[in-house]
Amino acid sequence: MDWLLITLGIIALLLGIIGAVLPVLPGPAISYAALILLQFTEEAPFSERFLVVMGLVMGAVTLLDYVVPIYGTKKFGGSKAGIRGSMIGLVIGIVILPLLGIVIGPFGILGIILGPFVGAYIAETSTGKDSDRALIAAFGSFVGFLTGTLMKLTYSVIVVFYFFKAAFFL
Repeated sequence: MDWLLITLGIIALLLGIIGAVLPVLPGPAISYAALILLQFTEEAPFSERFLVVMGLVMGAVTLLDYVVPIYGTKKFGGSKAGIRGSMIGLVIGIVILPLLGIVIGPFGILGIILGPFVGAYIAETSTGKDSDRALIAAFGSFVGFLTGTLMKLTYSVIVVFYFFKAAFFL
């Protein structure tokens, strides 16, 4: 039974890391679920305190992931349209371009990076902003998006470390 839980945990870890980059999956929450799965093994490697702290950090990272891009966009003079455009650009860069056979860079990484920026820029110019102001706002949206993604990815990688340390190196 322990091997099944560990295998499911590893799958959750992989999905958590993917979800840290893709906004359609709650990466930190899925990563945290891997810790919970490991806790149900025979040895229960984590203390309650550890699980509570990791759960609170997961909640904070998830909340900040919504706040930071908004703050970045507003700080650089952007609008809600810029935030929405950034998310639409991300989806196009990650999903639609590869489906069309257009893979920009290794594994579409360039699409993940450029999609939010281009999407925010197009959205800002469509609201009537001049090109220079739209470019600055798009940069703010992009910086906010990258900051949120980096936070989620960092949390998920830390969870991977603790999972493997507990599962295989006790």
